[in-house]
Amino acid sequence: MYEKKQGKKSFWYPYIRELDRQRGRGQLAVESPLLWSEEELAYLTGSPTKAEVLERAEGIKREYDELDTVWFMAGSLFQQYPYDIPTEAFPFEIFKQAFVAVQSCVVHLQKVPLAQRFALVPLGPPLLAYRSNCKAMLSAVNGAVELVVDRACKAGEPIVVWCGPQPNSKLLINYGFVDDDNSYDRLVVEAALNTEDPQYQDKRLVVQRNGKLSVQIFHVYAGKEKEAVFDMLPYLRLGYVSDPSEMQSVLSSQGESLYGSSSARPAC
Repeated sequence: MYEKKQGKKSFWYPYIRELDRQRGRGQLAVESPLLWSEEELAYLTGSPTKAEVLERAEGIKREYDELDTVWFMAGSLFQQYPYDIPTEAFPFEIFKQAFVAVQSCVVHLQKVPLAQRFALVPLGPPLLAYRSNCKAMLSAVNGAVELVVDRACKAGEPIVVWCGPQPNSKLLINYGFVDDDNSYDRLVVEAALNTEDPQYQDKRLVVQRNGKLSVQIFHVYAGKEKEAVFDMLPYLRLGYVSDPSEMQSVLSSQGESLYGSSSARPAC
């Protein structure tokens, strides 16, 4: 934001101008939904992505609200920028645009420790297109980020890079695009045991015995819906068990399934 305020005097002026032109757009020239208007966000009504966008936007606002504290507590970081305190120098909308521009430069690295999994590649958005099923990878090499392509590339040909194991909701928020062939795309289903159920503690014991939680997240991946349903159904059936004798039957079961017998299974 400070460099942008210096205009053409800034060394980074050409780069900032390019980022402003893209405004977090992906290869389909769609802005990150973090910059959408309320009317545009309404198109996501019914999708869990809308809640993710709003949650991320709230986080950005919290970052903005804490800028002044950083300015007062770590003034040395701002010595080369002789301007007013951040929230007086820049409105929230400018900060949000800057946040999205930087966010679009975050890339997913391979063969590195988890703490080094992500890096900022400033020339990523202007030069690269991302895809979830290609083999060209970004890797960390001697403190730098190196791109290794998976085929011979002709001059002027777009370079497509693997974007990491991200569902389409994350790709849309981070880069402004979705991938129709994304094998990592998923639907998130949250199920929970009723804490007011008289048999809650017994059911909690059963789900823990089967590697599940009292509030469990299930991921439904494209092409693997059947496996996800088989994983979810025993958990959901257990939640509906009301007969104490059936619950005792489940508790006494030593099998791997949440149900030791089929007596509690509802007709489908």
